[in-house]
Amino acid sequence: MISLHQVQKKFGARLAVADLTLTVPRGEVFGLLGHNGAGKSTAIGMMLGQVWPTRGTVQVCGHDVTTHRARALHKVGAIFEAPAFYDYLSGWRNLEILSHYSAPTTAARIREVVAWVGLTGREHSKVKTYSHGMRARLALAQALLPQPDLLILDEPGNGLDPEGIAEMRRTIARLHRELGLTILLSSHQLAEVEQLCTRIAVLNQGRKVFEGLVADVKAERGRVQLRTPDFAAATALLRERGVITDAVDGKFITLGEGRTIAEATQLLVGANFAVDGIWQQDQTLEDFYLSLIKPPPAETN
Repeated sequence: MISLHQVQKKFGARLAVADLTLTVPRGEVFGLLGHNGAGKSTAIGMMLGQVWPTRGTVQVCGHDVTTHRARALHKVGAIFEAPAFYDYLSGWRNLEILSHYSAPTTAARIREVVAWVGLTGREHSKVKTYSHGMRARLALAQALLPQPDLLILDEPGNGLDPEGIAEMRRTIARLHRELGLTILLSSHQLAEVEQLCTRIAVLNQGRKVFEGLVADVKAERGRVQLRTPDFAAATALLRERGVITDAVDGKFITLGEGRTIAEATQLLVGANFAVDGIWQQDQTLEDFYLSLIKPPPAETN
């Protein structure tokens, strides 16, 4: 549904996106992660034809966005940057007006999307009376108007309270499950991304530093937590015997190929080390993300 190949974007001398190659397969919920200024919004802007790439190719729904923008975006709905509405008009009237930017929309379709996002009963109220969560749902309704095959959502839960975030998550999951939409989700809320997305890409300072399955992140990056009064001495012994390959943060160890927790425990107890606890710990998406964007330690002389 989305394919970027060797895409670069410069704003003057500043390189915002560098050699980005990215693929979003049909039917996935794909997470795009990165710190502020990492290049996420610039990348999404290029997907939507609102930002022109300096070089590289951007294809959406099988069409090149730079040469056939209308075709590429014909079946795309999006929430990009801060949605703007006419506060003195109703939610319904806003949807009527905004639908003209894509294609004429029937009243039946507006009723349908209003129901999908949970605004039935408030669609004829003025937007100035809407809560932040209701505005977010109205933005999602607008994105659904063209009956899209692809939804691109840039921080859809931004500014929502925990209840609003949970409701937005449930709505996105239902859209994917019941309508079969492909969804690209950019968010800082890593717990939400972990629950919603099947695949992620991480940008750091304009460059992609990871792309893969969320399930693989947890399976391949699982660590063992070790609690012992003398972590340094205990891990030195384990490393000497080839049981572990790494020890970090004074509490985590990485077992060597074919080695087990039971083997590590037996060795430490046999050497008279007190083992207060040792267990497998799956790394969360937040742990993994922070490890990718963490700056290297400063060199000391």
